[in-house]
Amino acid sequence: MDSLDKRLIALLGENSRRATSELSRRLGVSRSTVQSRLDRLVRGGMIERFTVELGSEYESRLVKAHVLIKVDQAQTGIAHAGLRRISQVTAIYAISGEYDMIAIIAAESTVELNRLLDNLASLDGITRTNSSVVLETILRR
Repeated sequence: MDSLDKRLIALLGENSRRATSELSRRLGVSRSTVQSRLDRLVRGGMIERFTVELGSEYESRLVKAHVLIKVDQAQTGIAHAGLRRISQVTAIYAISGEYDMIAIIAAESTVELNRLLDNLASLDGITRTNSSVVLETILRR
């Protein structure tokens, strides 16, 4: 990955919907160069997907929680599969310490969040959970 690739990724990180023509203008290279770089970055696994970032107005209405999860080690795969099926689980991280994972959940209301937390705690392979509701996002990059 060279400096052009890094600048291209930075521009896409700001707005993944930028047109190839705008990217080429901002980078000072041809559209075909931008397209071939994008294709190579995707094929090489540097870019996995182009995604949507929720608007701050919509996202501020969501109720988010970080859920620490303890898993029965013999059922880790089952627990992972169960978590992946819950669309409101936006991220799952393997962590060190007393708990095995942390899941990030985004719900439309506290009622939905409560239902999700109960559902998550009852999944096969999950032995214990501890959740913290996010009150304010101070920094997000």
